[in-house]
Amino acid sequence: MQVSVHVNASDASKALNSYVDRRLRFALSRFGNRLGPVTVQIGIDGPVQTRCRIAAELLPSGRVAVEESDADLFAAIDRATGRIGRLFGRELERVRQTRVSRESVRFAA
Repeated sequence: MQVSVHVNASDASKALNSYVDRRLRFALSRFGNRLGPVTVQIGIDGPVQTRCRIAAELLPSGRVAVEESDADLFAAIDRATGRIGRLFGRELERVRQTRVSRESVRFAA
């Protein structure tokens, strides 16, 4: 899994990189070779709001992305990694169902 983490306006970027990498591996490692590059952007929007945006590539078909905001940076990261894992699973299931439905139409004719 190729993870690229961009932290804006933070001194603890090494600790955040480690935390984000661990959470992403937990959420996305089950998808194996269907997972392309993952980009994480962490920023601070004002004095009390932080933002975490995660974009992951679904091979070979497309890209999925989520964004979470919270006063607590770690809560935003946790929610964003959980959402990207669920979204990735739904997209893979949708691709599988599309492929199965096309094949069943061909065999029925």
